[in-house]
Amino acid sequence: MMRHLEEFSRRVKLSGSREELESFGYLRNQLESYGISTDLVLHDAYISLPGQARITVGDWAPACITHSFSRSSGLEGVCGEIVYAGLGGPDDFARADARGKIVLLDGIANPAASLRSSQAGAIGQIHISPSKHLYEMCISPVWGNPTPDQLELLPKTVVLSIRNSDGEALKGRLLNGEYITAVLTAEVDTGWRKTPMLEANLEAGRPLDDSFVLFSGHHDTWYYGVMDNGSANAAMLEAARIFSLHRQDLRRHLRLCFWSGHSHGRYSGSSWYADVKFEQLSARCVAHVNIDSIGAQGNTVLSDALSSNELYALAAEAVSAQGGQEIEGHRMSRAGDQSFWGIGIPSIFMAMGEQPAGQGDSVMGPAIGGGGARKGAGFGWWWHTPDDTLDKIDPALLVRDTSIYVHAIGRLLTDEILPLDIRRQVDALQRELTSLAVALDGRMDIGSIVKRVGMLSDAVEHFQEAVKSASGRDAKSVNRALIAVTRALVPIDYTRGSRFDPDPALRQNPYPVLDPLRSVATATAGSDQFLFASVAGRRAVNRVALAIDEALAALVVHDEV
Repeated sequence: MMRHLEEFSRRVKLSGSREELESFGYLRNQLESYGISTDLVLHDAYISLPGQARITVGDWAPACITHSFSRSSGLEGVCGEIVYAGLGGPDDFARADARGKIVLLDGIANPAASLRSSQAGAIGQIHISPSKHLYEMCISPVWGNPTPDQLELLPKTVVLSIRNSDGEALKGRLLNGEYITAVLTAEVDTGWRKTPMLEANLEAGRPLDDSFVLFSGHHDTWYYGVMDNGSANAAMLEAARIFSLHRQDLRRHLRLCFWSGHSHGRYSGSSWYADVKFEQLSARCVAHVNIDSIGAQGNTVLSDALSSNELYALAAEAVSAQGGQEIEGHRMSRAGDQSFWGIGIPSIFMAMGEQPAGQGDSVMGPAIGGGGARKGAGFGWWWHTPDDTLDKIDPALLVRDTSIYVHAIGRLLTDEILPLDIRRQVDALQRELTSLAVALDGRMDIGSIVKRVGMLSDAVEHFQEAVKSASGRDAKSVNRALIAVTRALVPIDYTRGSRFDPDPALRQNPYPVLDPLRSVATATAGSDQFLFASVAGRRAVNRVALAIDEALAALVVHDEV
């Protein structure tokens, strides 16, 4: 794996660049040397590559960078008064008069604050880095390539980041009442490009059917990106090599996908793949395993590893067996190349290993966590900087993290009955709906779906008892039922309701499809807000009812078989 990393460290792999395509060629050659068939395709992607940037405040010009999907300023730049808007939350903008001004914001540049800045009428943004380092970021809230009706969501302002010390000095002057103007200039090259996507298929030696496990990671980088995402790509190659030596033991096929457009197109590669392979993925893919930024120095914490409910038990087993730690059970977050929830594919992992919380700058841990208390603080200060180089890799941790992935994928490929825990998923949904029904008491009756999920819970119990006595010839039937249940329930767990249009790249509640009902529960009864929310709430009930009925039908069909 270190040999692969030495190769990856030779090129800056911007999405759609010649250097990136050359590096994809290396991946392809390695996989084919293992006897694995490959398909390297070029597809259209809306990519944004940041260039030079400058900020001037009087005669002061602090170091800065601009970001992917910032607006270009032109040679003259944009000039305006600076106003402080905290973290860029709704309450911050309610207090700040941002129209026609440049907003100064705490924290790493991010899509949510950028979107609110644009909606507030700001002409520019200055983000205060959480440390002395400047972190490259993609600030588009649009997941994947934008459709015509999503163009309004793209940033409308010039966006820069400055170092923490410079930002704090500027903020201090503003809080002391000083009137400050600035000129922001940024060069950003945004447009359609041809970007590569590499698909590799390892055929199972003893396939039960035509199903496959999807193992994916991005190959494009900021700078040399040896950790992010060279380390993950090296692990993917190593896993492919190992499983190619044991293909006679595999009951399912393994499909590896290497994406472009992750860093500079907000997951344009994986989103495109979900669009063009929707039918095939829906029919055949049993799980999505994602890998990003593993094996780095000091990334000892494994407890925050992510998984969907169906794959929590498998994630916990793999991390415990290969890493000697227990995971906290965080749900998947709205990050990484998780473009397959609308299809109904359960997912496991994104990152593996983080810096211990409280021992340095918590740069991006909250961005990748699945909510709740976290023990990790992200990947290390070098993430998304020019310092993400070969010296940041710890070979022992790289082996540890790769072993965790191989363990989990190995079971997905070889277990006769898929290790999908639909009991945990249904229990979580039942708790959510029962709690919501209490909050909605006297406002909206959702008793029908509470009753339905109770029926589903009973059906799952009956199904699991039947599976205990199932013989080998029943495995196909059991697996079909498991997959059908996940196809029904994963979309309501991780989307607002559409199976085809990805939600924005913004933080979401568990079961975001239920957000309208949450609004009904909190709005003033009888108000316009309440009545508008009630319309959306009824539609949410219908979505959830249909999903539960589809899951029930799958279990009933299996029972009849």
